[in-house]
Amino acid sequence: MSNPKFRIAICGGGVGGLTLAVALSRHQDIAVDVYEAAQTFCEIGAGVGVWPRAFRVLRKFGPDFEQQLLQRCGYEYTEEYIPAVRSRKSNQAVGIELFDLMTKGKLMRFHRADFHGVLLSFLPPSCATHNAKRLISYTQPLEGSPRNSPITLTFTDGSTATCDVLIGADGIKSAVRPCMLQELAEGLDPDEKQSVLSCMSPIWSGVAAYRTLVSAEKLRARCPDHRTLREFTQYMGKDAYFLAYPISLGQYVNFAGFTLERDVVDLAYKADTEIPRPSFKGKTNDEWVSELTAQQFVEPFKDLEEDAQHLLECVEKGTLWAVHTVKTLPSTNFRRVAIMGDAAHAMTPFQGSGAGQGIEDAYLLMTVLGHKSTTLETVPRALAIYDKLRRPFSSEVALRSMRGGQLCAFQEDVPLHELGDTITKNWEWAWLTDLDDALEEAVRLLEDSSIDVN
Repeated sequence: MSNPKFRIAICGGGVGGLTLAVALSRHQDIAVDVYEAAQTFCEIGAGVGVWPRAFRVLRKFGPDFEQQLLQRCGYEYTEEYIPAVRSRKSNQAVGIELFDLMTKGKLMRFHRADFHGVLLSFLPPSCATHNAKRLISYTQPLEGSPRNSPITLTFTDGSTATCDVLIGADGIKSAVRPCMLQELAEGLDPDEKQSVLSCMSPIWSGVAAYRTLVSAEKLRARCPDHRTLREFTQYMGKDAYFLAYPISLGQYVNFAGFTLERDVVDLAYKADTEIPRPSFKGKTNDEWVSELTAQQFVEPFKDLEEDAQHLLECVEKGTLWAVHTVKTLPSTNFRRVAIMGDAAHAMTPFQGSGAGQGIEDAYLLMTVLGHKSTTLETVPRALAIYDKLRRPFSSEVALRSMRGGQLCAFQEDVPLHELGDTITKNWEWAWLTDLDDALEEAVRLLEDSSIDVN
């Protein structure tokens, strides 16, 4: 690219970062570099779900892109009302069905590596990718510097690079977020500064996640008509529950289980910096992730109903994740730097919306950065518009997700006959709303510079 209007560096080559890179590729006047910390582009984790709101964003990438995704999940997209999740009260010997979550459209379910592979296949040659590049810090040009002065990136291998715009898509352990918040905190009074700086590091949410893939063949041999071979099922218990559903064209059953420490969960999004934040204490020796034997893995769910035990008996091993989150941030941008995805709003997995929120971030960032009125001089305003429109929404989703987990673990005082409606109302934003209004508002704000967006 001989003379781009500006150069964007995306730190992080996960779902959010690559979605942004693919989206920006439609703008031939923007140069894009993707810096990934790992030796190769890969995704950690088993399954990923995309609800209709976020999948409608992916459809904007064109029919070829959509078709590649549909081939990976094995079923067609629909916007008809369907039973999406069958929930059971399972903290008893014989479980009972509580309710079916009815959604307008399906949760599009993928093996995470499959989803990531589609994004990589649509990454154009013009997008430069760099592996084994873990960011340590960046330096923005000082106020008063020439307007085209670049941002300098410093990596753990000692190398440096420059860009005009930096987007941190580097996950919950983001290096971009603390640097940006330190910049933001400069010049604030001591209390405000402390409040901003308290958001730099992730905190343990009080949630532990248990993840594995179960061989569908093994489960079928033990229980030929097990419900999780054909439908998304949630087994709900007191302070612990799990859900399971088929993925990879029926080869596996994806298992996601959770335990919630009530007292810690209640603190996760409290703004008071004086509240002590307990760290995770468990089998991981304070590490976030560890491998578990089958016996260790099934222990939290041993008192659930017999139907759940049939599936648990097929577990061979699994992974324990201490679920960390990011506090509600005061901003997701500063001058020519912004953060997105888990770097900006890492949330609990209870509504399966983390990936979808990163996808929405990416598309709105593409909209403001790719707009014909956006120049290097006006990038800070474009990123402020992104923050104005995305941060309140993603913060609300994070709160709704946490509440969803508490409801499924019977941690709210909701009568059983009202639980289905309560969970549905808390979740229906994921299929009844769209990003389109925010996209239209972004364009309006870009085209009328007289409107204050700060």
